[in-house]
Amino acid sequence: MSGIVYFVGAGPGDPKLITVKGMECLQKADVIVYDRLLNQELLNYAPSHAELIDCGKRKDFHTIPQEEINQILVEHAQKGRIVVRLKGGDPSIFGRVGEEAEFCTDHQIPFEMVPGVTSGIAAPLYAGIPVTHRNYSASVTFVTGHRRTDQEAPEIDWGKLAQGVDTLVFYMGMSNLPHIQEQLMRHGRSFDTPVALIRWGTMDQQEVLTGELWNIAAEAAKVNFKSPVIIVVGEVVRLREKLQWFGKELQYV
Repeated sequence: MSGIVYFVGAGPGDPKLITVKGMECLQKADVIVYDRLLNQELLNYAPSHAELIDCGKRKDFHTIPQEEINQILVEHAQKGRIVVRLKGGDPSIFGRVGEEAEFCTDHQIPFEMVPGVTSGIAAPLYAGIPVTHRNYSASVTFVTGHRRTDQEAPEIDWGKLAQGVDTLVFYMGMSNLPHIQEQLMRHGRSFDTPVALIRWGTMDQQEVLTGELWNIAAEAAKVNFKSPVIIVVGEVVRLREKLQWFGKELQYV
């Protein structure tokens, strides 16, 4: 008898931001396959018998290749086990849940998807930056800052992003920040557009660096600002001065 795979969003970092349904899936799991950037405290919800498999990925280093992760999910489910694929944030936002769920479908493995709170909304909000505001922003776009290198990867339409969207939220883009900065300005985004870099959003160690589009990469380099970082570009960043309620503001040096 086949088991089942639950694709569960772990939330952005603060362990209290996991959904009730996500927590319930963890509590009944036989196997939990989890990512690097989630809060390890969530694994405390697992039953004592549950097998924990770390498949965390880092830049240029994957603990377990994606193809093998797919196989792990299917093989454990084929043994009749309840498998939780625990993904940081929301599994559908740059979480490759579509690929993993397709693999389950190809092998007749039932699955459910449990949404999570994505870091692209939660990190800015913990920094006092709502991604929409009727006085500043009527649109928001989530963009991957880390591109596939093969020819099948779709190109980013920088012209539409730069001038057609009020708020831009980049995931996994810290190493490409100078390129992002250059492309947005080249394609018409105002040089003085406010930008916020939010590191370890929603966590106790959250840090925020703010600047403008023309200088943000240089300011980040001055303080050696490193990933994991959410990048927010847009007028809503100006609200941080008034709405800041959590975390540490880094000063330029």
